[in-house]
Amino acid sequence: MIKVIIAPLLFGTLVVGIAGHADLKKVGRLALKSLVYFEVVSTIALLIGLAAINLSRAGYGVVLPAAAGESLNVVQHTATQMITDIFPESIAKSVAEGQVLQIVVFSVLFAMALILVPEPKRRPMLEFAGSLSETMFKFTNLVMYVAPIGVFGSVAYTIGHLGLGVLLPLLKLLGTMYAALTFLWCACCFRSHCWRGFRLNDSCTR
Repeated sequence: MIKVIIAPLLFGTLVVGIAGHADLKKVGRLALKSLVYFEVVSTIALLIGLAAINLSRAGYGVVLPAAAGESLNVVQHTATQMITDIFPESIAKSVAEGQVLQIVVFSVLFAMALILVPEPKRRPMLEFAGSLSETMFKFTNLVMYVAPIGVFGSVAYTIGHLGLGVLLPLLKLLGTMYAALTFLWCACCFRSHCWRGFRLNDSCTR
């Protein structure tokens, strides 16, 4: 149920966010800043998570039971294939296969094309995208009501196969996650505070 939310929610929010602004230059500058910020923060978060899990070694030694008939198919991709796979052959195929990056690329290009459409014809599609995104947010709320049942089933299945002893590594993993998130949150708050102080001092100097 969570997977089915992704495609329509991404499409609706991206189209409204991009096509809702008539100036492509402003959207491009905002997108570039957002991308750089996302990449920097994501890299920092990955490094913090890697350091935290190597320090705590949560889950070390736990062997989860493999599902019947489950196998991992690892396929190597060249750089050319990775670039080519970003662009969807068919949006229906991308949605069916859960190719999130392809859905994002399609939504961005669709929104850019929508900006070039005259206002009378653009407005109905924007209203549809806005209504779609609002509906999917409500849909997400409905799914979250049954999420605890899914979590309960997953934990019960794991304990049933591995015994109560598996709870200690799970609690350790949970503690590691919250410790890493707290550290990242403190680092972001410190950076934001320092940046505001720098901007204030710079303004005073001027």
